[in-house]
Amino acid sequence: MKIRVYYEDTDVGGVVFYANYLKFCERARSEAFFERGLSPVMQNGHFVVKELTASYNSSAKLGDILHVKTSLVELKKVSFKLHQEVYRDEEKLFEMDITLAFVDFNGKIKKLEPQNIEVLNLLFV
Repeated sequence: MKIRVYYEDTDVGGVVFYANYLKFCERARSEAFFERGLSPVMQNGHFVVKELTASYNSSAKLGDILHVKTSLVELKKVSFKLHQEVYRDEEKLFEMDITLAFVDFNGKIKKLEPQNIEVLNLLFV
């Protein structure tokens, strides 16, 4: 997914604020669903962040066009792990591993149903 860096994403020096890389990755995960006419909020629940580790390599700046790449690393009974990278051209600026758990609408961890697993395998090849 491509993202343009806007003024609202940066500090006074025109450098992207560190937390916005997490937002860019979140946007890319959501967009993977939306592009296929789906929603990250499913009939039987939704995903919440369980854990993440992030590494910042270089800074994006105002006006940059960034590309977020997402790949499925691991799929378990109630959660899945993704690896996401943010690039400017060929330069990797940021990467993270994120584990998302599936919960029902009361916030209780729930086992992924076969149709959920099928969707995740389709989205994050």
